[in-house]
Amino acid sequence: MTKKNTKDNERPLVEDIRLLGRILGDVIREQEGSAAYELIEQVRKLSVAFRRDANIEADKALKKLLKSLSGDQTVSVIRAFTYFSHLANLAEDRHHIRRRTVHERAGDTQEGSIDVALARLRWAGIAPKTIADMLAHSFVSPVLTAHPTEVQRKSILDAERDIAQLLTGRDAIKALALAVHAQSPAAAAKDALSPRELAANEAQLRARVMQLWQTRLLRFTKLTVADEIENALSYYEATFLREIPKLYANLERELGGQKIHSFLRMGQWIGGDRDGNPNVSADTLNYALSRQAEVALRHYLTETHLLGGELSMSAMLAGVSPAMQALANNSPDTNEHRQDEPYRRALTGVYARLAATLKNLTGGDAARHAVAPQNAYEKSEEFLADLRTIAASLNTHHGQALVAQRLHPLIRAVDVFGFHLATVDLRQSSDKHEEVVAELLATARVVPAYAALDEAAKRELLMRLLNDARPLRVVGAVYSTHAQGELAIFEAARDARVRFGKEAIRHYIISHTETVSDLLEVLLLQKETGLMHGTLDVPQLDTVPAELMPESPPEGGSPGSAVGDDEAWLDTLRPGDWLRLFLQGQWVHVQLLWPGERREIWLFGDGASDHTWAVRRRALLTLKANKLMKRLTRRSLVGRAARSVHAS
Repeated sequence: MTKKNTKDNERPLVEDIRLLGRILGDVIREQEGSAAYELIEQVRKLSVAFRRDANIEADKALKKLLKSLSGDQTVSVIRAFTYFSHLANLAEDRHHIRRRTVHERAGDTQEGSIDVALARLRWAGIAPKTIADMLAHSFVSPVLTAHPTEVQRKSILDAERDIAQLLTGRDAIKALALAVHAQSPAAAAKDALSPRELAANEAQLRARVMQLWQTRLLRFTKLTVADEIENALSYYEATFLREIPKLYANLERELGGQKIHSFLRMGQWIGGDRDGNPNVSADTLNYALSRQAEVALRHYLTETHLLGGELSMSAMLAGVSPAMQALANNSPDTNEHRQDEPYRRALTGVYARLAATLKNLTGGDAARHAVAPQNAYEKSEEFLADLRTIAASLNTHHGQALVAQRLHPLIRAVDVFGFHLATVDLRQSSDKHEEVVAELLATARVVPAYAALDEAAKRELLMRLLNDARPLRVVGAVYSTHAQGELAIFEAARDARVRFGKEAIRHYIISHTETVSDLLEVLLLQKETGLMHGTLDVPQLDTVPAELMPESPPEGGSPGSAVGDDEAWLDTLRPGDWLRLFLQGQWVHVQLLWPGERREIWLFGDGASDHTWAVRRRALLTLKANKLMKRLTRRSLVGRAARSVHAS
């Protein structure tokens, strides 16, 4: 690319920065006076002279000027340059999007994009169905974490988001004006609309910049956990709820219409991460999940209401499926004006159920009611089934175009976000778990000083307790505030999984994990609070079909025997290995999580859900002997593509 082309490409960025800088200067002159404006301009010019031209005299003058500033002048200069940096960043972000759009229109793709990844897979000869099958066994979860040191206020972020949208709108006005000019230069010369539109756009930019200047930059008080939760939820409303369904739609289109499993789901630590944060409690966990549910449900309510306005088809003009008709007939909507509009009647009923669900889960009320809230959904899968009934009817009765615009994105959103919005990960330091376990054991007179035991003794004790159905807590005993708080978190998590669905809480992260007992302590606390069902007692473990099990366990064979070979093969498995097993009457792909203390009880997970299997060594040997167990080599598809392209 030539130097001239580079400058041409950067011209829109320079124009935006100059526009925003000019508006900021005008606002400062108007709000702070000419003297403040001239001071800031002097600082700017000296800085540019030193930075661009290495002017030593400018550097000396700048340092002298800055040292002479009063407190108020210093604050004014800092605010001016802070806001200018923010505005310049917004212009750069807009230019990055602008350049990316230009490349995409030209058919170019950028490194790191989905388009590039899929192109490499195609070059390697990997079929779309193979990719879809791989994604069906995948789980990707970007996690939002709390940032208690974040100093920008939401008011500032909202105003800057508005400015970014106005810059986008300004590009659209200019693009339309260029199109008019290309079509007819004479018409462009008479174009009175574009200047008015640009002037109106600039007036709106000026209003937002003035809002920024008059809005306090920093908070007076430290963020609370509730503040952190609300800040995180604003990103769902502005981005994730609408953009993630678009990502799936684009992926399905690029893969030739292959149906893609919802492998990408959001996660959060905010409200569940109490490692080093004593302000996180059962109450904050409940608040986080309740607010998350409210954000998800209000989005669904809005989209359902809008769908009701769009799906106005009359039964006299378009047919419906029997399932769709049944859904309409079950609706409480008896308005005579909608009796021939089955989709609207059905969606009125769906809205009423969603409104009742919102009330049950969060205590909130829906914004509008055609009929009273009633018959709440017990789980998001019920709502999803109703939406799919509507979509299936439209698809089979010449209404495909109506599905793609709003209904299909809503279906994907419900599949991804459910009623919980995002999985909240629980997190705590291992030493805090040990303190609670030690207190429970001492109060129950099981062990007076659990922390003093060596690792082997801890493991043996914890395994014995995990095999014992009896609880450890003593009725009437008084436990420390710490123990009560930790147990309350586990109990809140148990209740939340019932209330919001199992996806609401899937993961427990143990900080500073160093030993197996660190893991078993958490498992014991889960057993104590009902998060773990039953015990680890061997008779209750998932195993192979009974008809395959020999009457006596296999004896250890000689090194060359089949049993001996299977034993040796089993001992080569390590945590993280993937296998294909026949468990509970079906083939499953599982990952080895833990081979057990003495390699007698093995724990497996499927990597895409919270389902786990605990299998005896004897059962694994039987599976291996019957060719119902195989180690998998899970290579990256992108890696395979790269190797294939390199080989060719």
